[in-house]
Amino acid sequence: MPSHLGPGASGAFRRFAGRLARGSLGLPVPEGIDFWEELGESPSQAETCFAIFANVLELDEQGEPVNEKHAGRRAATWLYKYCTGSLPPGEPDLEPWECELH
Repeated sequence: MPSHLGPGASGAFRRFAGRLARGSLGLPVPEGIDFWEELGESPSQAETCFAIFANVLELDEQGEPVNEKHAGRRAATWLYKYCTGSLPPGEPDLEPWECELH
């Protein structure tokens, strides 16, 4: 078993960080909600976003991500719910295992 993340997994985290920083996680942002401002006021919420991404991300035998977009969408679902108090239209609620902080 490798002792560190390979390029595929590392790239998935880099891309997720970029999307989070740009506020472009792939879900429509409700009018008047500034996700970045919300994260700036409570940095532990950004930690939760990364934890969800990491918990949901699956890798194949070569360490390449197989569900990167889905993992990002689950993190975005949580952030949307945190900021608005409701789920994005059509998105299922998060499972407890998705939100575990290790």
